[in-house]
Parts: sequence; C-alpha cells; structure tokens
Amino acid sequence: MNHGKVSKAIAAGLLALKKRIAAGKIPSSKIDETLNLATWNIREFGKARRTEAAIHYLAEILGQFDLIGIVELRDDLADLGRVLKILGPYWRAVYSDMIPDAGGNRERLGFIYDKRAVTFNGLAAEANEPRAKRGFEYLPEKSFWRSPYMASFKSGSFDFVVLTTHIRWGDNDEARRQEIEMLADWIEAKRLEKASEDKDLIVMGDFNIPSRTDALFKAITKHGLQIPRALLGVQFGSNLEKDKRYDQILHHPIYPENFTNAGGVLDFYGDEARIKELFPGGLTKEKFTYQLSDHLPLWMQINTDIEGQKLEQVIQG
Repeated sequence: MNHGKVSKAIAAGLLALKKRIAAGKIPSSKIDETLNLATWNIREFGKARRTEAAIHYLAEILGQFDLIGIVELRDDLADLGRVLKILGPYWRAVYSDMIPDAGGNRERLGFIYDKRAVTFNGLAAEANEPRAKRGFEYLPEKSFWRSPYMASFKSGSFDFVVLTTHIRWGDNDEARRQEIEMLADWIEAKRLEKASEDKDLIVMGDFNIPSRTDALFKAITKHGLQIPRALLGVQFGSNLEKDKRYDQILHHPIYPENFTNAGGVLDFYGDEARIKELFPGGLTKEKFTYQLSDHLPLWMQINTDIEGQKLEQVIQG
C-alpha cells in the first residue's frame, strides 16, 4: 500500500485507524494457503467525491483483505480509482453496470481483489430472474431491484464463485422477503446445475436482514445456506450501532475445513466521540457515514490449501 505524502492530519488519522484495525485481530493471509474475504457496503461510494482523508482510510481498511465484495458502488468510478491507486499495482476491480432507475439507485455491485492472493477465473455476470414464455417473449414474473452479481476466482487450490447482493429495503418486509426468497431459489438452482462453473459458492452482501432469528433470514437459508462456523460467534452487528445483522456471508459447505475459526466485524468506527480522531475538523455521525460508511466490513479467513481434501475425495469415490 502506498499512502505517499500525506498531511499531518491524515497521518495522525491513519495511525488512529491502524489501532482500531489491530484491535480487530485480523490474521494475515498466506499466499496459496489462506484468503481474507470480506463484504462491505460503502455508503453511496462514488455519488459525491470523498475527501482525501476518507480515500486513504477506505484504502487502509480494504487493504486488510484479499477479496472484498462491494455494495453501493455508484455509477461514477472516480473514487474507486483513487482508492485502487493507493492500494497499489496488484489490485484489480470487476463490477456490474449501474441501473439508472429509482430501484437500481444508479448502483453497481463489484469485487476488489489483490491478484497476488486470488486470481479472477473469467466468470462475471448478473443473476437473471427466471423467465416464462408469454407469446413470443420470455419475461420474468418478478425482478430483483438490483441484480445480484457473481464472479469466479481461484486462490491456492480452491476454485469458487462468490455472489454479492444488495436486497431492496422497500416499503414493507414482505416485499423484501419475496426478493430474498427468489434469490435463495436462484442460488439453489444454480448450485444444482450440471454444468455449474463451481460447486463452491459463497453468498454475501447487504440483505437488509435485522437479525438471524428474523423471517428474512429464514428465507435466504431455506435451501441450506449456512453461516460459516467462524462467524457463528460474532457478537455484534455490522451497522455502526452494532445491533443489526444486515450484512451476511453464507455458503453451502463442501469442504468444512475450508472455513477457519477466524472471522468477525471490523469496527473502524468505535463511537461518535472518536470521529475527531480521523476527522479533526469535526463531523456529525451522519456526515461521517458519507465519508466512510454506515456499515462495518464483515470478514472471514478461508483455508485455500485443499489439495489433501480433493485427494481424499478421489480415494473415497
């Protein structure tokens, strides 16, 4: 990472941020052995130009991981470019197109990754709703407000597909539940395809699910998606108040040992009184969320050295 020549205020802010990151105890990843994976809703990233300080802080947080699913990436990618420049020449991004209507909110979904740790395998696509023939047309009965986005990657000996999503908030929980259930059905159909790119599917993003006991959580897990073991014991949520479970990482475990005991929520915020450590000029909590975010990154570390498990499967047939 190259923060370059920064002001004294930004340097002091970065040091304060590094202490908060260190408190999160994110283990370093090892090439061909482990991968640090995260999902992060960066509030309206690209709608309004971030300050120089915010760009450096975003890069510092993102740089703790190897592959990050980004939610609320907007149509203007200039700030993404500023962040990638600080992260360095090995970092890449793959992202969807934006949707200009009110439901799409001019948002993209995307992945940022360090190509030294993970390789993009070629698949990058939106999830299309099931269609039925009506006359001469093939039309969906319902639609995603923002189509989930997936891409294929390889790290070590582990090939996998990762899907990220931003489920609608909408006017009521029932409409949200229906969209979540439609996604759950789509994921299950994808998993059962004979020609599926890979059976290892990781699902993550902002599901707007308040808790794991909610009917909305039951909707996304109806076909067996599970919380990785490393995240079962996470004590607080990923919103700044730390009381909601809007963000999730889920999977269908094929190699249970892939998912280590390392995982959590990276709290770069602390509380409102500590905003001044990063922005000494002073910001309200609301304005802080438009500089960094109103969501905290949810992360986990994957064991990507699975050659042994593959050989065991060959022996066992």
